[in-house]
Order: sequence, then structure tokens, then C-alpha cells
Amino acid sequence: MKNQPMEIPLPIGDELEILTVPDSWKIKVIHPVQAPNRDFTQIVDGALAFPLNAPPFPRFISEFKYPLVVVNDATRPTPTASILKAIYPYLRERQTRFLVATGSHRAPTEGEYRLIFGDIYETVKNRIFAHDAKKSPCRFLGRTGYGNEIWLNGLLWEADVVIPVGSIEPHYFAGYTGGRKSLMPGVARYDSIEANHHLAVSSSAKPLVIEGNPVAEDLAQAEALMADTFNIFAIMTVLDGGGRLYAAAAGDLMESFRLLLPRADELFVAPVDEEADIIVTVTRPPLDIDLYQSQKSLENVRHVLRSDGIIILVSACRQGVGPAKFLELLDEMSSPEAIMERVKSNYKLGYHKAGKIVELTARSQVWAVTKLPDDLVLRARMRPVKRVARAVEEAVKVKGTQANILIVMDGGITVPIAVSV
Repeated sequence: MKNQPMEIPLPIGDELEILTVPDSWKIKVIHPVQAPNRDFTQIVDGALAFPLNAPPFPRFISEFKYPLVVVNDATRPTPTASILKAIYPYLRERQTRFLVATGSHRAPTEGEYRLIFGDIYETVKNRIFAHDAKKSPCRFLGRTGYGNEIWLNGLLWEADVVIPVGSIEPHYFAGYTGGRKSLMPGVARYDSIEANHHLAVSSSAKPLVIEGNPVAEDLAQAEALMADTFNIFAIMTVLDGGGRLYAAAAGDLMESFRLLLPRADELFVAPVDEEADIIVTVTRPPLDIDLYQSQKSLENVRHVLRSDGIIILVSACRQGVGPAKFLELLDEMSSPEAIMERVKSNYKLGYHKAGKIVELTARSQVWAVTKLPDDLVLRARMRPVKRVARAVEEAVKVKGTQANILIVMDGGITVPIAVSV
């Protein structure tokens, strides 16, 4: 009796495509690790009651009158609304303001504001500010060893305590999100963000890497300047791909970040026995919002792709391309060498995306299953394919039926590591 073919459901936005493959194919599917069912309130209350290098939050906050709570925008999975619900009783009687750390992104929409702030939105909406990297008044914090002049939103200086609320997962060139990234680049001036992201052209700027990663080191030096300037009480979380809380830490910004890195690795680092010839990397919400964000799904998995392999990006790209600066550079120059030279010598924010793409396409083929028009996908140096099944079938024709195939179900936050390499 013949073995039954495997059926693998692949989510693309709100749709589900069933990929049917022969049982004889060498295929490994990495599903997101699901956090055990734990009581959200208990985890958060525990972090607030036993913070790192700080008194318990109720006692800590009693010393301050003008808190500034810094929260992520809607492109991050942080459970901001639930965290705010837990801490707002201690902030209600104070002159608390809220700052959305957009980085270089746009301001939230009305619907996104309601999603971010949840039950307290109507109460606090007149005290919410969205950072604008190009327009918000900023003040000079200091200069890092990389020569980056750090300018941050002036509201930080008007507060007597800053409370960044964030979440930690792998980041494709900064090592990890969360921690100091809530403030830098979260509420930094455009040129400070640009100078930091310029460092992403380094081959050491990759996921999970902190030491020796110039982007992460620049952020760490900015973090030290913050610690010398502001009273900070951080609230950091680790969530699984489904939004379930796995761990939390509070208090010292650097210590809470460091403490949670191993917990993030438990969820997001996936060992594989060997490199793959074909990788299907699926982008899930919120990173499937556009191609700019979805590119992270390529970077997280590229390190286990064999040279001359095929990587297939799967993303709804619900709001199109996103910031298009990287496409403009790809349009302007055809030569990968010329593009890399421009990225290094005349960097503009977003150019690192173009640099990463041409690095990847120089050693492998990149195909994309998206909702984007074919011409936009082609401009991004990717081959458009309408369905995942078609892409996988054609990739196997190229690489052979004995090809190692890896399917990563949440490539935006999952980092496969080849243990034999």
C-alpha cells in the first residue's frame, strides 16, 4: 500500500492553502512553539511585584507625578492593552501621558489606537502622542562610540519617569526586538534611526546576535546614555506567535531585556539537522502587513539555506509594499555591487532592505507568493508565483525530488539554526 501524501495547511492572510506533497519528499515543518496556558495577570503581577533593581511597581511609581508610558505601534505583537489595564490603576491619579513609539513608521489609525490602548483608550486619548521621527521636537541625548548622535522625543525630558512597554523576539539585524528598542529607535529622530540602521550592512548584523553586532552595540550604548539621563521602569514581555504570554520582566531596562533573551530563544529558535535546498517561509500577522515588514521572514531563515537554494516568501502583504525607499534603489541600479556601494556610501533609511535583498539574491533564488501585483514583486528582485503549491512544485523540479525542504510557519519571528553547520 502506498504511503498517503502529506497535507500541510499554509495560512496566507485570511486564506488557507492546503499544500499536498508526496510522503517520499524530505520535508520538515517548523511550527511556532505554543506557550503553555498560564495566567496572564499572574505573570505580569509577578513581574511588577518583583522587578529588577527597583522597588515593586506600586511603591516605585508613588514617588513620581509625571509618568510617560512608551508603547509600541500596531506592527508589534506586544500585549499593550492588557499591560496598561494592569498598571493604569497606579497611574490614574498622576499626570500620565502616553507616547506611541512609531520609530520611522506612520502614526496609528483610529482603529489601531483602540487596539493598542484597549479599555482605557477613551479615558486617556487626549493624553496620547504619536512619535513622528521627522516632525516631533527632539532633544540631544549623547553620542555613541559609532558616532551616532542620539536625539529622542522631547516628551521624555518632560516626564519624571519613563515606562517603556515592549516585547522581545528575534530581530533580523538588531539581534532582538524589545528593551532599548522601545526608545531607540522607537522615539528617536529620523537621522538617529538612519545612522543606526546604516550599521545593518554589516555581516554581523543578524538575528540572535548581540555581541559583535554593530547595530545592537550602538543601541546598547544609547541605552547606557538613557540610563544616565532618565528614571526608567521597563515592562518587557515574551509572547508566542499566537499572542499568548510566556514570560515577563520589569524594572531595569537592560536587566529585564537580558533576563528574557533565553526565554525568547525557547520559543523562537528552532534547531534543524542540516541546511535546506528549498525554504518556504510564511509571514504571519502583524508582519504580513506589507513587503517591507515581510522581508524579515527571509532574513530569519536565510542562514540555513544552501548556496544556490530557493527561498519562497509567503505573505499577504495586506497594505502593499510599505516604505518604498528600498524599491527605488533597486529600480535605480541593476548591479548588486553598485547597490551595495550606494548602501554603504550614501545610506538612506530603508536602503538596508535593498542591500539585504541583493545579498540574498546573489546566492539564491527568491520567489514570492503574495497579494501584490507581479510588477511590484519583480521590482523587489523576487519571482512572483500565484500559489504556494505551484512554487513548491517548480522548486522541486529545479532542485530534485531528494531536495531538503524546510517550511517555517512563522518566519517573521522563527529563526532556524542548523546544528550540524
